[in-house]
Amino acid sequence: MHADVCFLGRGIQLKNYFSKQEVLLWSFSVIMIVASFCVFDRENYLTLSASLIGVTSLIFNAKGNPFGQFLMVLFSLLYGIISYGFHYYGEMITYLGMTMPMAVFALVSWLRNPYNGNKAEVKVNTISRREILLMWIMTAVVTLLFYFILAYFETANIVPSTLSVTTSFLAVYLTFRRSPYFALAYASNDIVLILLWVLASLHDLRYVSVVVCFIAFLFNDIYGYISWQKMKIRQSEKK
Repeated sequence: MHADVCFLGRGIQLKNYFSKQEVLLWSFSVIMIVASFCVFDRENYLTLSASLIGVTSLIFNAKGNPFGQFLMVLFSLLYGIISYGFHYYGEMITYLGMTMPMAVFALVSWLRNPYNGNKAEVKVNTISRREILLMWIMTAVVTLLFYFILAYFETANIVPSTLSVTTSFLAVYLTFRRSPYFALAYASNDIVLILLWVLASLHDLRYVSVVVCFIAFLFNDIYGYISWQKMKIRQSEKK
């Protein structure tokens, strides 16, 4: 592909934008997701669409591209609907009431803080120890609040569902603040979600495709953290 494509920034040649490793990671993730859908589901195209949008958002997020946050808004909406179908009200409330709105705020934050005027790459931020302490206090409050909300709705598998809220809040907060550690928080969330959907798949094998989706997400989030650390070093050296 030789056409120049603009991803919320200067014109970017698509074939040169992603490294070979990123193309391989994305391609392997897509193959995993589609294969698991064909084997275990074959019906719920909403799940397939959400998975493909989600894994694509992660590869853009790994490059600090705000387009990834736009895709995350779409993924959060679809994932909330999927969670409602299995009575995972915690996941539904978390993604529709917290992750999706925070993805919008993160999109605005990333667009307002481009690196050297390039809106296709966000400026990496370092948060202070004081802010880290405040973040953990807010996380504890949100976790406690959501625990009682989930208990009220008789949410299935309430312990991992509550842990999902904790890791999700950390992830969206760190994403909004443009910290490289947002990817590690999302990786932690992926592990919790893998457990949640493994439990769901014990009742319905179609949800194995969702498990595979979050396994792919886990690999992408780990790569995202590595990518952001490299990006942070590169940006600091060019100051």
